[in-house]
Amino acid sequence: MAALPALADPVTITDMTGRTITLAKPAERVIVFPVPWASTVIALDGGTKRLIAMHPESKLAIEEGILGQFFPAAHDIRSDIIAGGASKGFIPNVEAVAALKPDLVIQWGNRKDDGVTPLANAGIDTAAIVYGAEENARQIMTLVATATGNADKLGMLMKWRDDTAKVLKDGLAGLADADRPKVAYFFYTTPEFQTEGKGSYMEWQINLAGGVNAAKDIDGWGAVGLEQIAAWDPDVILLGSFEPQVSVAKIYDDPILGATRAAKAKRVYKVPVGGYRWDPPSQDSPLMWMWLASILHPDRFSFDVRAATAEWYVRIYGHEPTPEQLDQVLLLDMNAKGAGYDKFSRK
Repeated sequence: MAALPALADPVTITDMTGRTITLAKPAERVIVFPVPWASTVIALDGGTKRLIAMHPESKLAIEEGILGQFFPAAHDIRSDIIAGGASKGFIPNVEAVAALKPDLVIQWGNRKDDGVTPLANAGIDTAAIVYGAEENARQIMTLVATATGNADKLGMLMKWRDDTAKVLKDGLAGLADADRPKVAYFFYTTPEFQTEGKGSYMEWQINLAGGVNAAKDIDGWGAVGLEQIAAWDPDVILLGSFEPQVSVAKIYDDPILGATRAAKAKRVYKVPVGGYRWDPPSQDSPLMWMWLASILHPDRFSFDVRAATAEWYVRIYGHEPTPEQLDQVLLLDMNAKGAGYDKFSRK
């Protein structure tokens, strides 16, 4: 990445597929297709003025979570940028995008032929990013900060990531492999259970927090059957935040999954939704790391995740969440009966 520019200087960025883009000045009109990173534009900029359009799934997360409460104007940001008027997929409606006159579009690089090329052919500056583990997340945040001229905020967020990761590493020193809980994570449960396997960001987070990914033998993302989950017999089950209608009761009430060690020990939790969903990488990620480490190793960590969320949301978003909003972020209505979850309740 190029050095972060002053606000009036031209901006040159190299995206994650090696393409170089030069803007006359930091982008003032940004469209983001990759779902997590629309919220990052808002976070880095401290407002909604630069983000002019986003993926429908990004908008859904904003409306479900606290970000839409912090920034009501986010509800009015356009999301009709997918070809065919769809709410899924990443093929752009090039005419709709062009009509918004963006300074920069951010798109998935692994969809270059149908995602990036049509926009580039229309003369629209498009930066491609690539999903992956923590290093990819940092590169994406740097690209967004470079493009929008938000060097100071980026530095603060990167230091927070470094400091939190070090606390976790130090706190887990000497932990035996046998003492790492087996964690099964499912980002979707309908129509089938979908998990993240080897090399995924969730596996990286589970390892960082002192666990073992139950799906470590699966390459990338994949579907798993109930029998496979039962064979894993995980110590902890995490339900992703992408299905707001799905409750932990889906595990407890299932005759097969309800017999797993996780269910019997009441160690089934749904992942919080804050400034963005906490399971994928985002500016909120250190909160996910602290939350998960507190669940996996309560004997080793005494994080006050509730207080940290309040403190960092002031720093990231410029808004202090109310006690009710913190309850909402941490999904207390659903998770409160989970083992050890009282540590996240109001003091």
